[in-house]
Parts: sequence; structure tokens; C-alpha cells
Amino acid sequence: MIRTLLVDDDLLTLELHRDYIDRLDGFTVAGECTGARAALTAVLDQAIERPIDLVLLDMTMPDGSGLDVLRTLRARSAAVDVIAITGVRDAEVVRQMAALGVFQYLVKPFTFATFRERLEQYRAYLAQSHSTDGEATQAEIDALLGAARPTGSIPVPKGLSPASLESITAAMRSSDALSASEVGEILGMSRVAARRYLEHLVAEGTLRRTARYGARGRPETEYRWNRGGHQAP
Repeated sequence: MIRTLLVDDDLLTLELHRDYIDRLDGFTVAGECTGARAALTAVLDQAIERPIDLVLLDMTMPDGSGLDVLRTLRARSAAVDVIAITGVRDAEVVRQMAALGVFQYLVKPFTFATFRERLEQYRAYLAQSHSTDGEATQAEIDALLGAARPTGSIPVPKGLSPASLESITAAMRSSDALSASEVGEILGMSRVAARRYLEHLVAEGTLRRTARYGARGRPETEYRWNRGGHQAP
């Protein structure tokens, strides 16, 4: 199992990423931190007995930046991989993180499908690196570098707003079950528009559909957070 440390100062984000990790094969949450100092302690103190394999690292925290954390880890020669997960889009920060060997840089907000794609790329990279020993052939080198190179984010369908998608994702994660009409009322959009977002989340495995049976009339479709992994729509 790939032991993964979650680092973010927002508790709801930690909960979301924990749920995402739980839905992926081959990963386990080894710890959660809300600050830079705690993240360094978690990685460096466990480096011998139970090493952390991967850190999902936020960039802005009250007691330091993700950039500071990665600099310190590299200065201490910590053998841990890092994926930056942040809302920071500053090109200079991205360049510095790349120079320090960040595996990937994932900008919020994103969908579960994008998260899954990037983590599966990391898993493939780790498997390839473990299977390659001694003097690598050019093909093995190409395979290692290719596994570490993102293929691009899964695009949000035309006509859907990433910000609205993130809002609906957050609303569904904190609810038991909602219909398209109820989501529309909560977020101030039409039932038809809300349904398009909900169906997109069903298609990528984030939500699942169920039938709600009332006292009369046809059953209404409701949507639930899919905590048990992907189910076909």
C-alpha cells in the first residue's frame, strides 16, 4: 500500500481527500496534518520505521508554505514523493516546486476523476520504478519518465462551470441525498442545469443515482455521495 500523508489547513478539504484516497486501490492514508511543521514531523519522524511514500501538500498554511516544506524535505534528503494540491497558480511558485522535484502540481478545484487520474499515474510510476533495477535501458527510462508525466486533466464538459461543479460537489458531499430540484434550490440554478452537473458526477463515479419513492406519482431520482467506489450509472 502507498502510505499517503494529507496536508491541508482546511478540515473539509482533508475529509474530501481522505474519502478520495479511500476510493482508490493501492493507497492508504498514513496521517493528516493541518500545518507545515506537523507535516515535516510526520515525514521525518517516520522515515525509518514506517516511511511515508507520498505527500499531498497544500501550499498555504498558517505556519509556513508548501514550498518551505518541500525545501526542507529535500535538504534532509527525505525519500518521499510530493504532489502539490493547491489553489496557488503563481508561475514562479510552480517553477520552484518543479525544480525541487514535485511529482505533480494539481490546482483546485478539481473533480474526483482528475484526482484519480493523477494518483493512478503516480502508482504506475512507482510500480515502474520498483521493477527497474541496475542499468536501465532507454525503453525503461522512457517508461519511467512517461509514467511521471501527466496526460492532462479530464475536461469539464462544455457548458459546465468548474466553480459550479465544485459547489455542487461540496453540497452533495455534506448531504445524505438530494434531487436535482433540491440542488437547484440550494445553489440558485434551474433543475435542468443542476441535473447536468449531477449526471456528470455520476458518470465519473463521484455520485450514484437512487430512486426516491413518495406518497404518490412517479419516483423521483435522487443523488448520493458514492462512498463505496465507482458504480456504473
